Amino acid sequence: MTPSSPSPSSPSSSSPSDPESPGTSGDDAHAVASAKEDSSARVAVTVFPLLVLGAAAFGFAVPGVASQMAPWVNVLLGIIMFGMGLTLTLPDFALVARRPLPVLIGVVAQYVIMPLLGLGVSMALQLPPELAAGVILVGCAPGGTSSNVISYLARADTALSVTMTSISTLIAPLLTPALTLLLAGQYMPVDGGDMAMSIVKIVLLPVIAGLIVRLAFSRAIDRILPALPWISVLAISCVVAAVVGKSADKVMEAGLLVLLAVVLHNGLGYALGYGAARVLRQPVRAARTVSIEVGMQNSGLAAGLAAQYFSPAAALPAAVFSIWHNLSGALLASIYRRSDARRTASSQGADAA
Repeated sequence: MTPSSPSPSSPSSSSPSDPESPGTSGDDAHAVASAKEDSSARVAVTVFPLLVLGAAAFGFAVPGVASQMAPWVNVLLGIIMFGMGLTLTLPDFALVARRPLPVLIGVVAQYVIMPLLGLGVSMALQLPPELAAGVILVGCAPGGTSSNVISYLARADTALSVTMTSISTLIAPLLTPALTLLLAGQYMPVDGGDMAMSIVKIVLLPVIAGLIVRLAFSRAIDRILPALPWISVLAISCVVAAVVGKSADKVMEAGLLVLLAVVLHNGLGYALGYGAARVLRQPVRAARTVSIEVGMQNSGLAAGLAAQYFSPAAALPAAVFSIWHNLSGALLASIYRRSDARRTASSQGADAA
């Protein structure tokens, strides 16, 4: 889990009026709030890896202090998911009815490609059972919300990204424990029923509560939207510090191996997500969105679940994923934008000829 995402309207906002000025419409005020939220989220997603690296270093340097935050991990995740709910609006879900095929492709790819990649990477690298279970659990988690910001920066379909993240999150209580039991059960015991109830409490209820609060108090929530990414950043940083603090000795033993597993898992997720969408004849923007949604996971949730149901060491892949997928996502967005620039230049050159 990473910084809260901008609403779908934010990328298309164009110089709206000041929401405090006389005569400003409610739509203009919402557009201003969305634009501010998007700007805040872009800064947060850039600074986020640095803050999480600092949190990991803190956990490693003073593990006794950092590990004291472990009992608060589920509370912190609930706060993050409540914040995600506050960023959602009903149009995010209406897109399912208007464009069901790309949403279906993205969500199915999320829960097919990444779990199987987690298993494949674990087997290929011959990971120890704890680390293998952790990598697979990352793959079985829903999409991460920073994917929405990366989709915007990559000139992908941001509204589609928000909808995919929302749907994959809402069905996580069913699919995440079921897939974890199926694929990671060979490495470590998995209590699928108990994990499902935990995800309902940590994810589903806070997201629904946030959505209800947003619907009931939309004007007040619009004013605080720019702060939500930073709350998410601080919360996930605390989660990472707690995870690393509980397994500082394992970091020394398996740090490079975990990093290799995470890089492969994430990179192959981007590539296969894009390829699957293009094979199914989706346009480039939708394919980019699927690519980003598949490759970027709710690693904060995976870290909390791994620490609770497996071991602190099993949470290491998720902690590393939290850092890496923001760095790789920003790089992927840059690659996609440069591709657009080259295509535009080539088109202009052809027209001039």
